[in-house]
Amino acid sequence: MNMENVSHVKEFVLLGLSKNKEEDKICFVVFFFFYMIIVAGNLLIVITVISSQYLNSPMYFFLRYLSIVDICYSSATVPKMIADFLVEKKTISFVGCTAQLFGVHFFGCTEIFILTVMAYDRYIAICRPLHYTMLMTRRVCGWTVFGSWVGGFVHSIVQTFLTMRLPFCGPNKIDHYFCDVHPLLQLACTDTYFVGIIVVANSGMISLSCFFILVLSYIAILFSLRKHTSEGRHKALSTCGSHISVVILFFGPCTFTYIRSSSNLSGDKWVAVFYTVITPMLNPLIYTLRNEEVKSAMRKLWNRKVRSEKAEV
Repeated sequence: MNMENVSHVKEFVLLGLSKNKEEDKICFVVFFFFYMIIVAGNLLIVITVISSQYLNSPMYFFLRYLSIVDICYSSATVPKMIADFLVEKKTISFVGCTAQLFGVHFFGCTEIFILTVMAYDRYIAICRPLHYTMLMTRRVCGWTVFGSWVGGFVHSIVQTFLTMRLPFCGPNKIDHYFCDVHPLLQLACTDTYFVGIIVVANSGMISLSCFFILVLSYIAILFSLRKHTSEGRHKALSTCGSHISVVILFFGPCTFTYIRSSSNLSGDKWVAVFYTVITPMLNPLIYTLRNEEVKSAMRKLWNRKVRSEKAEV
């Protein structure tokens, strides 16, 4: 289907986070700095996990892909937002808007699935340790990550198709800093009630079902930890604490936005900053500051780099 044939609008105007030029300059510096941290921090996690022979457990296998998704997820919105801080009129083409909508939901949903798989991994490791190596093989881990990407793709295709096939006759101003479902539904020149119900149900079903699995996993883990030694409980809670922190930071704002029909777009775009910028930026810090194995692997990687540079000199 040629999407442009069902719409008179060839481009959209993004109102962005700020309407003040001075605030735009400050936001440009702040979010550019945030994006550099996102890319550098998550790349460091990926390189550390790949380079270390000690970080070869399924938990770090999933962590590597979580970091890759975080980079992609932020890159779907943040570079455009940063560039828009420097221009007077923040426009995006119809095709560009479609691509951005697809990217946001593709990588966002994939991250939800990977976080859910990581919770299941912790459940097996703590509650069924004798069966862990048999249940969480490299093949199983690979297929679960592949399934997460496929699930994210299917979800995003549904959201993008249902939204962008609607006729857009004008106005074309989106009260957001990226193209998303709720702002676009409000611009469509047709009744979007049933489409809105479907897209909210689609997002809500995924968010709630994954959150339900996460809660059950951690309830089972907490009950299981009663039988462990104090040292074992401390190590398990430290590992799970990092994951729980990330889940709360991502699921909270994300669920708040997509599980309901939005009426306050100005408020929603500030909530969106948390799951598109803040959470991907904090993930590497959370997993490194609370994880001795990752910090140790990073130190060894740094020492190896220093020794290599000295040898070349």
